[in-house]
Amino acid sequence: MTPADLATRLGIPSGPLFFPVTAYGPDGSVDLDAYRTHVRRGVEAGAAAVFACCGTGEFHALTPEEFEACVRAAVEETAGRVPVVAGAGYGTALAVRYARLAEAAGADGLLAMPPYLVVAGQEGLLRHYREVAAATALPVIVYQRDNAVFTPETVVELARTDGIIGFKDGLGDLDLLQRIVSAVRTEVPGDFLYFNGLPTAEQTQLAYRGIGVTLYSSAVFCFAPEIALAFHTAHHTGDDTTAHRLLDGFYRPFVELRAKGRGYAVALVKAGVRMRGLDVGEVRPPLHEPAEDHVKQLAQIIERGYALLDEGK
Repeated sequence: MTPADLATRLGIPSGPLFFPVTAYGPDGSVDLDAYRTHVRRGVEAGAAAVFACCGTGEFHALTPEEFEACVRAAVEETAGRVPVVAGAGYGTALAVRYARLAEAAGADGLLAMPPYLVVAGQEGLLRHYREVAAATALPVIVYQRDNAVFTPETVVELARTDGIIGFKDGLGDLDLLQRIVSAVRTEVPGDFLYFNGLPTAEQTQLAYRGIGVTLYSSAVFCFAPEIALAFHTAHHTGDDTTAHRLLDGFYRPFVELRAKGRGYAVALVKAGVRMRGLDVGEVRPPLHEPAEDHVKQLAQIIERGYALLDEGK
């Protein structure tokens, strides 16, 4: 899939962007059978793309061999129905290695996550992402968050780089993002994709829509695809009444619960997947499982979310 092909496929708002969790068995090893089931169910539920082994998929916790096996399994389960984008991260040498493993496994693109530990200057960040983009033929989406924060000028240079097709924002500074969008629109001809990459992105998506960012990642789709689909449809059709009902009754309570524990943006999602009948195991260290009371609250929030769907019929 060429950069233009992937950009076209991702730019069509046919469904949520699915970030599957990585399944582990009782002994802690990767459970590829459960992972395949999870990916397959997501595609059948209406995902527009699969982002394998990214943040929700615990990229940080996977060995290179596990990473390649999971990406390959995702590619096989999607069978070309939707694109598969794989994570890549750490320092430049390792990010390049993961990029090449993803390419060998059949991925259609890369989500280039922040480099490990160091807080680099703009020149170093630009060099890092350009080397990742040059390492394979795969199109690259650059992920802004944590220690990888970009000036508008740097994003203009990224947008001019062969193979880099988009920018995912996990920072939440809308003033900065508006200036980035404006600078790229002014300086670089052609389309450049933007994604809302904040945790539980639906909670902030109406604000992102206001500056023209219509694509977003959906971790909720992992465990409540019908709710995520309903919000996605409302968002793209301008049905703000439905969007507000889901935000007020489901997403806000979920976000408030997520804020009660470090790492809950992943751990609560895995708990939700298990709650809906698929045993994907626990999170790996350094993440930890949610408290028992928080799991009970999650069950109540999910139940309320589905009740809201019935109210809207």
